[in-house]
Amino acid sequence: MLKPTKKKTILVAEDDKFIAHAYRNALKLDGYEVEWASDGQEALAIFKKRRPDLILMDLVMPVLDGFTTLKHLRHQAGGRNVPVIILSNLGQDSDIKQCRKYGIADYLVKSNVSMSEVLQAIKKVLKPKKILKKKKILSTAKAFKKIIKK
Repeated sequence: MLKPTKKKTILVAEDDKFIAHAYRNALKLDGYEVEWASDGQEALAIFKKRRPDLILMDLVMPVLDGFTTLKHLRHQAGGRNVPVIILSNLGQDSDIKQCRKYGIADYLVKSNVSMSEVLQAIKKVLKPKKILKKKKILSTAKAFKKIIKK
């Protein structure tokens, strides 16, 4: 008998209510549980309480912007492991570089992507990692032994 799979939870950190509503509806239709935070401080509080499987985060938000929220998130227990996809209209190389140093999973410019592209990016990030095949593990072990013998 198959076990029912637990729905993945996604935290949407977005201050624009209309955009947040669109993301929330699309994600729910795609089978995800959705939490919404309208600013960075609220996003951090929800993260502590719910431990979402992924965070979609805008960079320009009140109270605590996305850059600062990301920095704080990475210093919280479990915060280093949660994948974050940045969804912002800031598309400068310096903005992307600043986010990448905190280990984001992806960076999407809102005005350049469709909702289906956002959903594809989420699925790609949440896709289970493939386990190495036994043959590849054995060949890696043999190569490692050769290195040790030298």
